[in-house]
Amino acid sequence: MFTQKKLAAVLAILIVVTMMLSACAQPTPETITVTVEVPVEVEVPVEVEVPVEAPVEPERPVVERQGAWLDTIVVVEEPSSDQAITRLEVGEMDLYAFAVGNPEVAARVNASPELSGFRSSGSYNEFTFNPVGPVFESTGKLNPFAIARVREAMNYLIDRNYLVQEIMGGLGTARWTCFNSASNDAALMADVIRAIELEYAYNPERAAEIIGEEMEALGATMEGGLWYYNGEPVEINILIRVEDERRDMGDYLGNQLEDIGFTVIRDYKTSAEASPIWISGNPADGLFHIYTGGWITTVVPRNLADNFAFFYTDMGLGVPLWQAYVNDPVFYDLADRLDRSDYASLEERRDMLEQALWLSLEDSTRVWLADRGALTPARAEVRVAADLYGAVSGSWLWPVTIQRAGEVGGSMTIGMPSILTEAWNPLDGSNWIYDMMLIRATGEMATLPDPFTGLYRPQRVERAEVVAVEGTPIVQTLDWVSLDFVPEIVVPDDAWVAWDAEEQRFLTAAEVYTETQTAVRMSTVYYEADLYEKSLWHDGSPFSIGDVIMAMILSFDRAQEASPYYDAAKVPAYNSFMAAFRGVRIVSEDPLIIETYSNSFQPDAENTVTTWYPYYAQGQGSWHMLTLGLMAEENEEAAFSGGKADALEVERLSYIAGPTIAILEANLNTVLETGEIPYAPTLGQYVDAAEIQMRFENYAEWFRRRGHFWIGTGPFYLERAFPVEGTVVLQRFRDYPDMADKWMRFAEAPLADVEVDGPGRVTIGEEAVYDVFVNLPDGSPYPIADIDNVKFLVLDAVGSVAYVGEGTAIEDGLWEVVLSADVTGDLVAGSSRLEIVVVSKLVAVPSTDALSFVTAP
Repeated sequence: MFTQKKLAAVLAILIVVTMMLSACAQPTPETITVTVEVPVEVEVPVEVEVPVEAPVEPERPVVERQGAWLDTIVVVEEPSSDQAITRLEVGEMDLYAFAVGNPEVAARVNASPELSGFRSSGSYNEFTFNPVGPVFESTGKLNPFAIARVREAMNYLIDRNYLVQEIMGGLGTARWTCFNSASNDAALMADVIRAIELEYAYNPERAAEIIGEEMEALGATMEGGLWYYNGEPVEINILIRVEDERRDMGDYLGNQLEDIGFTVIRDYKTSAEASPIWISGNPADGLFHIYTGGWITTVVPRNLADNFAFFYTDMGLGVPLWQAYVNDPVFYDLADRLDRSDYASLEERRDMLEQALWLSLEDSTRVWLADRGALTPARAEVRVAADLYGAVSGSWLWPVTIQRAGEVGGSMTIGMPSILTEAWNPLDGSNWIYDMMLIRATGEMATLPDPFTGLYRPQRVERAEVVAVEGTPIVQTLDWVSLDFVPEIVVPDDAWVAWDAEEQRFLTAAEVYTETQTAVRMSTVYYEADLYEKSLWHDGSPFSIGDVIMAMILSFDRAQEASPYYDAAKVPAYNSFMAAFRGVRIVSEDPLIIETYSNSFQPDAENTVTTWYPYYAQGQGSWHMLTLGLMAEENEEAAFSGGKADALEVERLSYIAGPTIAILEANLNTVLETGEIPYAPTLGQYVDAAEIQMRFENYAEWFRRRGHFWIGTGPFYLERAFPVEGTVVLQRFRDYPDMADKWMRFAEAPLADVEVDGPGRVTIGEEAVYDVFVNLPDGSPYPIADIDNVKFLVLDAVGSVAYVGEGTAIEDGLWEVVLSADVTGDLVAGSSRLEIVVVSKLVAVPSTDALSFVTAP
């Protein structure tokens, strides 16, 4: 049962970073994640650094079930959290796939014997600004947020503590930066973040002063307490989401802006109504100034250095809003370098992060508000592997673990606030968490993130090797990856290092370079020997090397002007990719073995392996699936990305419903007649005429039966999508090769339950001893062997960190913290605080507790 005490523990986790000032003294190996960023919506690639060890797996009973536990999943739209709880209680729904941060909802879940919940800490809120201007050409109206200094000043206008306490009911943590509060990088940069919090603390008078100066510089005038431009009031249109606390946050922001002279238009929208305006639409149209953004980090992040590139620059997303971002050159360069790990040491990385953090506040394309302590409500009998950050909706393991306890087969009904929010296509389709949750059920990656640690584990690979140049800051934890260091890594002459879009072929190192090229790291991935036999696409087509070759080609081609599929929005991210990429070589086609050479790496070897598996930004895609969309784009009938679709004045490609289905069908019929495929000079070397014929005949039969073109190799296939009705039906894919219990060991996170006990009054200059009780979720003692460390911080009467130390293990479940006479001797009279941080080897999210005590002479 989800209890208020457990929810409080989640919130304690969120604030742990504010207590870890000492983490900055000695930089430690950070942890990292690939983040799929999704608007909450949107996802994003956290934690306190943990040397993670794989748990010892108990023997499990043999399960004969192949594929998913459930036969059918029906997904329905339910915008109201309150109504969702009612429907869960009466058995109309089994799970509500939304990270709810409402304290009243949490109380209802806790009070109901029929319900439980999955805790998470990866959701957060912010205000997104439209940077176009300062005058919208289409309307002639002023946009003061085109000025970076105005955006920066908005940090002073917002009382984050008010938002957390009054609007979020205390279920959150105030946030000033793009780093999740409970993350390794936030701990590493705690002193810098604390300085930022002090610098940008709530100060509405200063905000009004700075914004006033910039408004006058823009030619605006203050008349009767209101700002005017060209004789008209300056209107600020706030696009306000209505499903959660962001409605109240948007209203609060409107009030604050009105107080300093702006005329505010509150535009209330659901996710489906807002999406075409802020993320798909052209910001130059001037339809919004500010959007109440919500995000979810779907994987426990082990590195947040790439958040600067994602959230602030045109490298983030290939949508019109992101492509409108213009940055200070120094900030852009830092964001780019951090995105591709262009640093030689952890010390250099820390220096770069410090500079980027301050510059990001000066940019403030986004003003961060708060991290949310949240839960995903469900029926008590539901079992599923929920991610500690991404909850159920962000978990990559949810489709292969969801079941009713003790049951095999059957169906479930899942509710979520929005269904089919945007078009589905693998390259540039919907990035909304509501869509991405379902998309993940239909596909899979070669490696999958551990929902407790964020370290990647093998799914379709047997093993991998990482070799790095000596001194490269990479560590290895799990045994499916090996890590070695060498003086130099030379790129072989036959490695593919570039792509010729005109000739549609890869270029080798020998063709491109006149001198020997080196790389910082090389990764080699060894796929399962029976990959081509065991892995099937939903239309019955066997997985082939052609699917991997298509993924390689598309990593290069669409960013080159000579390509018939060129998309300008792909250029910034491609340039960053090529700055680090050094080459790729297929060592063996069957079994499939691929080497990758790069100057980019992650702090963890497990997350440094490059697989080239055909899972794209927005879903899995086979080569024949993508062929139909590429044909549509070449003929300018439709486009993968929203930006290109708008530029061509055509529809954005959707493989599940809508007007582009007819276009894809026509292209399918064309290929069946001609047998022609894109990138034939290269792809044709790996895909023969028999495979082409077989694939498209299978695809045609699939479309005939189901009326859509969405396929993957995942545990569920899309049976039907009903956008108007707001319903999706997923069916178990009987040919999915894995047994149902493969990932069930992740159905419950071994989070530590921490309680500190000891004297409430301490005499200055005398020793004080405290007991720290650490238990597993079932109440049993947490084994000492599974605890990495127990740290404590002493905060003095003025809130400063007076001392940091480590606890001593007494026995399983019991640790001791001793405040020596010297430690208490440095305290002043008043109320002090002891903060406990317990880091488990089994999960990357720490657990905390605190105790206040009075110090007196």
